Amino acid sequence: MEIMTQEPITAPPEMTLDRASAIMRDRGVGSVIVVDRHMPVGILTERDIVTKACADDRAPSSMTIGEIMSAPVTVIGPDDDVEEAARKMSAGRIRRLPVVQKGKLVGVVTENDILRLLPHLVELTREWARTGMYEEGPGPVEGHCDVCGVYSKELFRDGKLLVCPDHRTG
Repeated sequence: MEIMTQEPITAPPEMTLDRASAIMRDRGVGSVIVVDRHMPVGILTERDIVTKACADDRAPSSMTIGEIMSAPVTVIGPDDDVEEAARKMSAGRIRRLPVVQKGKLVGVVTENDILRLLPHLVELTREWARTGMYEEGPGPVEGHCDVCGVYSKELFRDGKLLVCPDHRTG
């Protein structure tokens, strides 16, 4: 909740793509959260516009954002911690995460919001995703120990850290 943008830019799925693009341009944002009755049902990003409309030579005034939005959308709660937001973004390879409370959109957290607060966190969660550390598997992985920084082929998850045998507590 502390790092999210309150009152994110939203649009209904039936809005035309040209109108949504103009809103994104005028507001200086790279995405619009697509909502139906205050609940996010998708997200329209610049990438969606380029890959699903422009690249196919489709007329923006004749298509709705609901036709090309990315869905379903991954969400997070306002009381979840920043690390969980970074983990979800990394695991889903997404850069924007709508914040939902009691079925209603209350904000959005972006990768840039997290980077401003904890620059190392995004890289850490990307390493976790790459090494499979989101799964609670029993085996070790390769990488750098989060405690001492030494490279090891025997890193284990210890709480929220990847640690070498010298720093393992469990």
